[in-house]
Amino acid sequence: MRELLGDLEAFSPEEKDPVRRAQAAMKRPLPKRFYKKAEAVAREDGAFGIALDGRMVRTPAKREFTLPSQFLADLVAAEWEAQETEIDPGRMPLTRTVNSAIDGVAGMMSATRAEIAAYAGSDLVCYRAEAPRELVARQSAEWDPFLAFARDALGATFVTGEGVMHVAQADAAVAAVAARLEAETSPLALSALHVLVTITGSVLMALALADGHSTAEAVWQAAHVDEDWNAEQWGEDAEAANRRAYRRAEFDAAAAILAATR
Repeated sequence: MRELLGDLEAFSPEEKDPVRRAQAAMKRPLPKRFYKKAEAVAREDGAFGIALDGRMVRTPAKREFTLPSQFLADLVAAEWEAQETEIDPGRMPLTRTVNSAIDGVAGMMSATRAEIAAYAGSDLVCYRAEAPRELVARQSAEWDPFLAFARDALGATFVTGEGVMHVAQADAAVAAVAARLEAETSPLALSALHVLVTITGSVLMALALADGHSTAEAVWQAAHVDEDWNAEQWGEDAEAANRRAYRRAEFDAAAAILAATR
């Protein structure tokens, strides 16, 4: 168990980028699967843990690995159970995010909130294409609802611009996002939000999902408007498809964790 946790520690909580995590995983030999059964176990305090042949999993820092719901614990147990002859941390986004929450984010909540809030100054939905008309229209259809969410739910008005030049946002808009993040007191939820914001490039999308104003599928689609457009025009190569599949697994794991903390 100690050797396994040492391998997992290389991926959490420090490294946030999913592509770099995958690259790191390929550079080191993977630990062999040493257990026959992984299962969710209810704890006396009402939380849940993961047992490998009856031995409770701990984080890389040897803290208790705890989950808030049976549903999420079953998902994490399934992640461990899906490992075959080797244990590949690159295929365990739920476990890595939980480790990150417990060993990292829990001790730096304010810093994590600030890092997430910083995306409000350069949110994806504020940077629009100048042309072609079809892409402009698609961006508006997919992204305008998140601007409406910010205005109606957060009291924050964001402005948009064309191209890649920086669009300055009002201090009040950025402050409104920061104030909303203060309501996130769960390290697990904050870790999930960080993953979602990193993948999508949009704190407004992540908060709309967290507050039930959008679905995970709608957020994923909106975050990939430009990528999907380019793929439609020029096709998608195998490497790009693999990167997208990896990001999708990370995204789905974070969305599941966020849903479990609502």
